[in-house]
Amino acid sequence: SDLALDPPTWRPILSLRESPLEGMSGAFKRVIDVLGALAGLVVFAPVMIAAAVAIAVTSPGPVIFRQRRVSLGGEEFNILKFRTMRHAEDENRPASWTMRDDPRVTRVGRLLRRTSIDELPQFFNVLVGDMSLVGPRPERPELIARFRDDWRGYVLRQHVKAGITGWAQV
Repeated sequence: SDLALDPPTWRPILSLRESPLEGMSGAFKRVIDVLGALAGLVVFAPVMIAAAVAIAVTSPGPVIFRQRRVSLGGEEFNILKFRTMRHAEDENRPASWTMRDDPRVTRVGRLLRRTSIDELPQFFNVLVGDMSLVGPRPERPELIARFRDDWRGYVLRQHVKAGITGWAQV
């Protein structure tokens, strides 16, 4: 017969390999993160100064917004962003997403969000090692508790350091 049957081939079911976040690969990624964050801060310094001045002049409250987020291994850190909403005394109110045309968002904040300028202070998070340039977006701890139950495999994201941008955007 012209059809020959190949003998069965063995294929691994489980693969063990070195984590890309350890050893030389991890060190190389950290160097790229630091150099990229420094370059980003230098390039975007004028934009960041203008944003800070616009926020300070148009609405009372701090220029930088800090919020607890979760990164590698479930570790919590304070993410830094330009404040885009009216200042609230309690920045740790119950977790919720903003709505379309949210009345809490300032006019300057709307522009900062549309252009993603509000995210630029996260370069400082990268410099101190809380975040990476590329990785899963960090979420609030309360929301992760919800996602863990609703989305199978969601916690796998916590095996990688949170990033300013993710692979999907890159």
